[in-house]
Parts: sequence; structure tokens; C-alpha cells
Amino acid sequence: MAFQPLPYCGFRYVDLIELRGFSFNGSFSNIKHVKCGVLQGSSLGPLLFSIFYQGTGTELPMTGDKVFVHYVGTLLDGTPFDSSRERGEKFSFELGKGQVIKAWDLGVATMKVGEISQLICKPEYAYGTAGSPPKIPPNATLVFQVELFEFRGEDITEGEDGGIIRRIITKGAGYSKPNEGAAVEVCVEGSCEGKVFDQRELKFELGDGKSLGLPSGVEKALTAMEQGEESLFIIKPKYGYGNIGSSKYSIPGGATLQYKLKLTTFEKAKESWEMNSAEKLEQSVIIKEKGTQYFKEGKHRQASVQYKRIVSWLENESSLPEGEDQKAKALRLAAHLNLAMCFIKLQEPSSAFDNCDKALELDESNEKALFRRGEALFAMKEFDRARADFQRVTQLYPNNKAAKSQVALCQKQIKEQHEKDKRLYANMFQKFAERDAKVRDGERRWDGCRGEWRTGVMTTGERCQTVS
Repeated sequence: MAFQPLPYCGFRYVDLIELRGFSFNGSFSNIKHVKCGVLQGSSLGPLLFSIFYQGTGTELPMTGDKVFVHYVGTLLDGTPFDSSRERGEKFSFELGKGQVIKAWDLGVATMKVGEISQLICKPEYAYGTAGSPPKIPPNATLVFQVELFEFRGEDITEGEDGGIIRRIITKGAGYSKPNEGAAVEVCVEGSCEGKVFDQRELKFELGDGKSLGLPSGVEKALTAMEQGEESLFIIKPKYGYGNIGSSKYSIPGGATLQYKLKLTTFEKAKESWEMNSAEKLEQSVIIKEKGTQYFKEGKHRQASVQYKRIVSWLENESSLPEGEDQKAKALRLAAHLNLAMCFIKLQEPSSAFDNCDKALELDESNEKALFRRGEALFAMKEFDRARADFQRVTQLYPNNKAAKSQVALCQKQIKEQHEKDKRLYANMFQKFAERDAKVRDGERRWDGCRGEWRTGVMTTGERCQTVS
């Protein structure tokens, strides 16, 4: 979007407002005019744009950024119709997302923080032939005085924890985005503290990124992008290389990363609703083998992604032909068992526990499900429940020596916990006894040795001769 300088347009504003301590009372003659021009943003014609107070810095807001502004809107004759200043509350919106009129998406994108600008908006850039009754008539040209206070990148994490912030450099095409398992082609440029450490063109399936040395935040970022989009992502350690860092790239622990990504093209993985029953079964077998290969290579996170796909495809499948339902059940059981093992390896025992429960719903006496649930409970320090699961395994499968060993370990932990509790309660009762003694000693008592009433803490020898 190019800015074309023009002579001063001579527009006079007739309402009284105050911006940054300046009083506007009929003209802008008391403000140094910086520039006036035309924004050629579309085929609709020019958008008149004047800057009356220049902002600071060089950075401009990008598409998708959340911007915070104050504004005063008037008709061309000076009749006011809206003002955030009168409400005393800044207005915010996501730039370039169509949440405001076109004039704002175009004009605010050229502003710096602290800038005060005037936008003269033809109807095509505002409310068009319909207007916005009752205050804005049809085909109205509008005038906005806008001040930009701040802008922030878009938080794309599910919980909006600030872990992955996106700044869109070039907007993509369409609305479709890659899903888990999608085949993507992407240009990657990773940097840390201004130094580029990774620059590649990659083709891979989402879920396989870790095997290529990509942090989880990059794959999460790609699922938010459109085809052709180029964006800059700020990735916090939680979604980067964590507190350990990366020896391969010489990234220290706790480092914040910057990734510039360009999603050249992608092909979405088939969703469950896009496949018939036969296709789901066929793909589940293929995906199971792929997950098993990842697991053997020690890539437990990637393996878990594959097994989750099997569960999502088959868990609610009710239209299987006769004889195929048992095959689907076996695949689901294997997926849950393998997920449990992956989560144990990943030290996520609660997720392992949940998958064991799911497996036991399919086969209530399954040896692996009972044993792995016991392992998950042991990791969660629920030793009594863990012992019960391991004992159940030894009852059903007497030759399972590992379960017998785990029962002994659970008993040892339970005994140690009881001893610890015993010491804790003993100390607690001792403290209570000492406190009660001090309370008694604080009462007014007769000191037989001294022949007087005394108040306060007494020695053991003194206490033996006192009466209440």
C-alpha cells in the first residue's frame, strides 16, 4: 500500500475535541501539519489521509495485530456521530480482519504509535449506500480523527497464555488451514537474540516436526496459517526448546525464539467425516505402523499423534459392516494401550491413566492396561491404588514377574509414607502439647516456694509446686 504525498487538503474540523493536550476548535492551524495524501488500497478509489501529530518509532501494525485507538467520527459537515473519547474507553480491534470499516483497516495499518491522523472516507470505504441509521445517512463521506496508542501481535495459543505471538507479514489466501497430519511445504527461518540459527525449505507432515529439529511451537503456528501466508512468530520457551535449550543449534535454556514462516502450500489430512468405514480401517492400520516406527525410534510425541488419529477415526464409528467391528475394536484397544505407553515415557501419567481406563472399557482384564495404569498411578504417587492394579495383574496373570516386583515397590512406598506421616503427626502433637503448656503457664497461679501469685511460664521445678 503506497502513500502518495499531496498538497495540504485544507479540511477544517468544526467540532471541539482535545487530543494529547491540543485544543481543536474549528481548524488544525495550531498543529504542525506533517503530511497529507492518498492511500491506494483497492479499486474503490482514493482514501484521503492526513497526519496531524507524528508518532514514534518505525514499526507499523500488521494484519491480525490487536490495535488500541481513540477516535472521533463526524460527517463531512462536522456533525459528530461517535466518539470513544466521550465514552472514556479506548477502542480495540484486530487489524485487517474486517471487524471495522475498510478505511480503518487501510488507514490504521500505516500509523505509528502516538500518531494522530485524519481519515476522510468515501462511502465505499465506510458504510456504503445503506449508511448506518440513524446517525449515518446513505452514501455518507465520513471523517475520523484517530490516535493510535498501541498494537500487539495475535496470541494463537489455545489458552492465550502469550506463548506464541503472530505478526502477519503477508496475508494468505482463503480460509482453510493445515490440520494434524497435513502435508506442508514451508520456508523456515529461526533466530534467537538476532542470530539466525535455522534456515530451510521443508516438506513434512504436521506431527513429524520434532524429528526435523523443529520446536512444537512451529507446528502449532503452522496450524494457524493460510496458504501463501508469511508471518513472524515470537515463541516462548514453553513452546520452543524449553529450559534445556538445543545443543544442535546452540540455543540456551529458557530462550525466546523468533520464527519467520512462509506456508507455500499444504494438503490437509482427511478428517474423519471425509472417510467411509472401510477407508478409516485401512488408514488406521497404516497409521498404527507409522506410530510404532516412531515409538521404536524414541519419538514418543510423534507416535502419540498417530495413535490419537486412530482413536478419533474409530471411537464413534457405528456403521461398520459385520465382522469389521472386532477389527476396529482391536485397533482402538491397541491405540489406547500405545498412547498410555507413550505418555508414561513422556512423564504425563494422568494422560496415561485416562488411556488405560479407555482400554479397560474395551477389555476389562487386559494385562497391559492394568499394568500401565498401575505405572501411571505409581508416578502420580497413588501407591495404594497402584498396588491394587498390580495385584490384580498377578491374580489374572500369575507368571507376570514385573507385576510382583511392582507390588513390592508399592508396599515399600506405602510403608515409607506411613512412617513419614507418623513422624509428621508426632511432631504436630508435640507442638500442640507445648502450646497448651504455655497457655497453662500463662494463667495466674500460686507459687508455693515464693509464697505469692505468679503469671507466666514456669520451670518444671516451679510447676511441680504450684496450685491453681
